[in-house]
Amino acid sequence: MTPKQKAILAGKGVIDPFNLLTIGGLSAISTADNSASPYGPGVKGWERQSGVLLTQDMTHEFVGTFLIPSLVHQDPHYHRMPNASVKRRVLHCIDQVFWTQGDNGKGMFNYATVVGSAIDTGISDAYVPYQRTGWRAASERYGVGMATDPLGNLISEFAPDVARHVNIHVVFVQRLIDEIAREEGAGPQ
Repeated sequence: MTPKQKAILAGKGVIDPFNLLTIGGLSAISTADNSASPYGPGVKGWERQSGVLLTQDMTHEFVGTFLIPSLVHQDPHYHRMPNASVKRRVLHCIDQVFWTQGDNGKGMFNYATVVGSAIDTGISDAYVPYQRTGWRAASERYGVGMATDPLGNLISEFAPDVARHVNIHVVFVQRLIDEIAREEGAGPQ
């Protein structure tokens, strides 16, 4: 991928409707759960928290999808292993945090995740209000982020399989509904 393609991918990652819905939903849950939040209660608190989460997401996409992958020639995509065993796929989700694929198709250290997450954490210390700052707090956030990174990979790895399974049921139900509607339309009126 060219740097321009990586920049477009980062932009699409930010404006993806599911991403924006997730940011809004997480902010809504957090605001509803803690009315004494530093961001404030109600719609204003939701707006403030959504803004912070969106800014963090934009920083993450810029650094982890565009900047670092462009500099080190790393492919920012997650590469699935749909034909491997479930155990191998789960291990792949975990090791992908540290080892990924370069633009040339060869394996390489995952600079975007390992280094990019450290940069994201440092930048967020500068602008995220009401957050503990300093080396210890930043190290804790970085550690939690690295430990939970495989969860996103698990979703990328297995969501298409789940969707394919669910889709079969949806198609079956849709055909059943169509058949009932046809039968009702053919009867006396």
